[in-house]
Amino acid sequence: MPAMNAGDDGLPLQMYQNTMTFPAVNMGTLPDASGLLPMSVMSQRLGKHAMQTAYTVLILLTLVGVSRLLARVIPLPLPLVQIAAGALLAWPTLGLHVALDPELFLFLFLPPLLFSDGWRMPKRDLWRYRGAILTLAVGLVIFTVIGAGYFIHWLLPSIPLPVAFALAAVLSPTDAVAVSAIAQDRLPAPIMRMLQGEALMNDATGLVTFKFALAAAITGVFSLTDASLNFVLVACGGLAVGVALSWMVGRLRSWMITRGWDDPATHVVFMLLLPFAAYVLAERLELSGILSAVAAGMMQSWVDLLPRQTTTRLLNRSVWTLLEFAFNGLIFLLLGLQLPDIITAVTHHEATLWPTLLWRCLDVLAIFVVLAVLRYIWVQSVWRLMIQIRRWRGRGDGTLDLSTRSSLLLTVGGVRGAVTLAGTLSVPMLISAGVDFPERDLLIFIAAGVILLSLVSASIGLPLLLRGQVNEPDMRMKREVRDAWKRTAQAAIKTLENEAIPAATDSPEAAQAVLAIEVKARIMSEYRQRLDIFNDTAEAQALAFQMEQLEKRMRLNALRAQRLELYNLHRHHQIGDDVLRLVLAELDLNEANLGLAH
Repeated sequence: MPAMNAGDDGLPLQMYQNTMTFPAVNMGTLPDASGLLPMSVMSQRLGKHAMQTAYTVLILLTLVGVSRLLARVIPLPLPLVQIAAGALLAWPTLGLHVALDPELFLFLFLPPLLFSDGWRMPKRDLWRYRGAILTLAVGLVIFTVIGAGYFIHWLLPSIPLPVAFALAAVLSPTDAVAVSAIAQDRLPAPIMRMLQGEALMNDATGLVTFKFALAAAITGVFSLTDASLNFVLVACGGLAVGVALSWMVGRLRSWMITRGWDDPATHVVFMLLLPFAAYVLAERLELSGILSAVAAGMMQSWVDLLPRQTTTRLLNRSVWTLLEFAFNGLIFLLLGLQLPDIITAVTHHEATLWPTLLWRCLDVLAIFVVLAVLRYIWVQSVWRLMIQIRRWRGRGDGTLDLSTRSSLLLTVGGVRGAVTLAGTLSVPMLISAGVDFPERDLLIFIAAGVILLSLVSASIGLPLLLRGQVNEPDMRMKREVRDAWKRTAQAAIKTLENEAIPAATDSPEAAQAVLAIEVKARIMSEYRQRLDIFNDTAEAQALAFQMEQLEKRMRLNALRAQRLELYNLHRHHQIGDDVLRLVLAELDLNEANLGLAH
């Protein structure tokens, strides 16, 4: 990368070493201090830079896997282990520095992760808790921007009020990735669903508010009417783009399958490209790319129930599980890699390091406490209002728990993550030619500190709040799973009964004998099947092959009947998405074991 002098953009020189971004170069010649470099020398330098980038990526991916193993030994949550590993790797002794391009970061990491969360989010639960989710995703963001914005401006007068509002806006969104990484399988199902739904929806609220506040800080002009209208258009337009594109991809895949183009790898590639396409298309239309990716994932969970796609679903689950694991780890590793540079940037103008750093850390702690207090106040007051409204309407369904512990769980579970980091890094270097953006380094430091404190508080606070509380199983889900297996088994039995199989004797006296013969034949057939494998006579092998094909055909018909009944139950809203996903995964595995999956 071209050498840059310290102070070119207000950051020290080491921020630009070993970067993953590529410089713009002329492919014919490359100028240096002495003249022009020949093409061969330039190609050699570019080759070394590409190799350095490849080594960096491989190191990070290796560290993701190693951190997962370390988390089994170190009694700390995986995200904190990965942040610590990234900070250690970026320490001057090792000297690995990765300069993040915010737009590249947003494009590469967030669309697939939010797409996956939207895909897996149970839509029935999202609708069931829609009131609480909307108040958290929209109302709480606005409440936080106003309250925390004024507090930040009061605490740090060097930060102008519009800039303080922008910082409060980018600190408002919780992160679906971080919430899942910290609180998975720990929280009660209703609270977990609310946190996931809030994290999926408040990204657009926070980022759109952040952009308006940033524009007001740069231009000095702000219109509440225009901002509100633009927000509605951006959010609704992003949702519409994601739904439409996902529906069209589903129709395209269905058309391909009807013509026999059902290669699993091809369909999985389409699914991998879908979140990026939804994000880019929405951003090109100046809509919310984040909401577009979420909507595409939610829509795809409906249109993906295609016939003859067992192998595709199995491959798709494996690929997305690997992708989520790698990207989640890379996000926290990259945050750790930025910490030394963030600390250096915020203190390099000061004469003393540690006193300045201590005061800055106290500022971060005060801002984090205010954010938590505002969140707790909002949860308590809005929930009381919602429950009172439900009582007036005679709809006390008990979906909202007003206990202090539940409010604290929702407060501590508001973890910040990748969206906050990427949004803060997107703050421009300059307001205008020669005019630096006010306190940009401090804004990044505060955002990184709030992310760390939210992760630490959730890692410590959630186990303490859940201590002594038995997390009762979701009886509704268990009942639906049991009913789904019962109904699908009945459908399979009905299909098998229609098979042309000779009936046994109906004599009551022979019932016990028939039962014994049936059990004996079942056991002996398993041993005969094993023996037939080693029988080298052509007749015996042909007979064994016919029996095997007959059994596979009957089992395959039964499994397909189960799957059709499962789709029917889901279509009539008798089971939820989580139940559908659980039962369908086992049916797909059973079909794959037969060697006849399509």
